[in-house]
Amino acid sequence: MLPGMSRKPRIAIVGAGNLAGALAVSLRSAGYRIEQIIVRESAVSRRQARRLAREVGASGVSAARAQIQSDVVWFCVPDSAIASAAESLAEAANWSGKVAVHSSGALTSDELAMLRRRGAAVASVHPFMTFVRGSQPSLVDVPFALEGDQKALRAARAIVRDLGGQPFTIRKPHKAAYHAWGMFASPLLTALLAASERVAVAAGVSRKAARKRVLPILKQTLANYVRLGAPGAFSGPIARGDVATVKKHLSILRGVPGAREVYIALARAALRDLPAKNRSGLEKILKP
Repeated sequence: MLPGMSRKPRIAIVGAGNLAGALAVSLRSAGYRIEQIIVRESAVSRRQARRLAREVGASGVSAARAQIQSDVVWFCVPDSAIASAAESLAEAANWSGKVAVHSSGALTSDELAMLRRRGAAVASVHPFMTFVRGSQPSLVDVPFALEGDQKALRAARAIVRDLGGQPFTIRKPHKAAYHAWGMFASPLLTALLAASERVAVAAGVSRKAARKRVLPILKQTLANYVRLGAPGAFSGPIARGDVATVKKHLSILRGVPGAREVYIALARAALRDLPAKNRSGLEKILKP
């Protein structure tokens, strides 16, 4: 709740995409009242807003018609749209005393500077989680990176804790590196898995079967990483210094477009960051 309030703050969500949907459902489950789902004027956006509003007991409204009474306004829109969305809602509320937050991982709370000038306390509140169509992840135990004005941070910490999340503070200069870390943790990992599917096909395994058969080794690798750290979780021919096997890999991967380049880049990263035998021999054959 906001300082001085005896109840949980009322919340308006700007946007109706994957993140907005997961957030709205989690907030509702945590006992928060979602008053409005605010979107652009497009027909697609309005349909999404109505669908999400029905799910969480809110009203769906376009930005041009919004009249915001909520205590907290949470912007769940693409990074490039945050400032313009804030501008479009500048006249939709008396911002004095309100809290406005956005969920960009890369951008700072300054994207909401217009609302700060109108009296709102602002922050960036980013869940370290992936949100895609067809999946609505729980926010329990999810880390949330927080940065912004003190009043907004106090409100955000309370909300995140109610969601079961784990709030932590991040400095403005660190946000780009923080978001790049997230890029490695999920989108680029997905790109690696997509490349691995093409290699599986070269081995005579269908993409569908590959996704099923790769799961045990993925789970164990992640479990090893969490328990032992990256050096302790590292295995395979590079760790053993097996030049002959790596040569075989490089040869067969010439027939899988793009996969060889991914293999070499990751193998060179492994030589830089992880324990490996016969480094000189491996470095010779892994020149890009």
